[in-house]
Amino acid sequence: MGAGIRAGDEVIVPPYTFLATATTVVEANAVPVFVDIDPDSYCLDPVRVEEAITPRTRAIVVVHLGGQAADMDALTDIARRHNLTLIEDAAHAHGGEYKGRKLGSIGDVGSFSFQASKNMTAGEGGILITNNEEHERMARSLHNCGRVANGTWYAHEYLGGNNRMTEIQAAILRCQLARLEEQTARRDANGRYLNEQLAKIPGIRPLPRGLGETLHPYHLYVFRYDAAAWDGLPRGTFVKALTAEGVASSEGYPIALYRQPVFARKQFGPYSGAADGYLADPEANAARCPVAERVCSAEGCWLFQNQMLGTREDMDDIARAVARVYEKRRDLLEA
Repeated sequence: MGAGIRAGDEVIVPPYTFLATATTVVEANAVPVFVDIDPDSYCLDPVRVEEAITPRTRAIVVVHLGGQAADMDALTDIARRHNLTLIEDAAHAHGGEYKGRKLGSIGDVGSFSFQASKNMTAGEGGILITNNEEHERMARSLHNCGRVANGTWYAHEYLGGNNRMTEIQAAILRCQLARLEEQTARRDANGRYLNEQLAKIPGIRPLPRGLGETLHPYHLYVFRYDAAAWDGLPRGTFVKALTAEGVASSEGYPIALYRQPVFARKQFGPYSGAADGYLADPEANAARCPVAERVCSAEGCWLFQNQMLGTREDMDDIARAVARVYEKRRDLLEA
């Protein structure tokens, strides 16, 4: 809203992300357009983004999934050539870098979450960062009841709300800044090492490094699971067995966002601008997003950021646990 998105505008978003990436578009009365993800990064695929642009497209929201940097060179080029606002959803990316630049600072606007699971947390809350003075002025007003700088307390110029986090939350976060750099470096080093260890196990393919990220904060350690290499052992059985070995794990997002009832049924309440333009048919969206479908249904697996703060020995324990499950795969199939 601070970037000037209006009713009926189209905003490109990935389907493999948390609900808020797309529902914020709906709440701006704009139309979320789901575009497939890259099979290596699990972030927006720039080629598919370019194909999805129409005369109504006004913005791109890119998610750095798990802290993995998206292809910001390509996406920035696309946004500039088509005069689009580029918004970085960096909820997973505190401290991460792309080619030496901090994630969240590359696009026109960056957003970070401080929800309970995040690498920096105050329980809830978030922050927007931007170098665009107009975006900043509008966002600051909208989050503070529509007040404006140098205005009076009871002067409300815009249809704003109360999206202000508390001073206590801010104080907690400021203290955490002192340890963010060290923790990010530790997660990054552990992720590189774990990639080497897990790549030795059949059917386990860590997401590749070298896609532009120079510092990976690993809010999620994401890897690909190939059931065929495990004699057909379903991903869900693998994840349960790995968790039973003491390594908390997840299948990740089980369905693409366009399959969520709110989108599949266009249950958008009063946001008619979004409802009128939105492509609601989940199968039509799925045909446009085959990579996201595969990742949700069979391939994607997650570990969590707190695990990545462990020691080198902890990373070895994770790899050994995955190897033990592999050795027991036939027993699990017969169970």
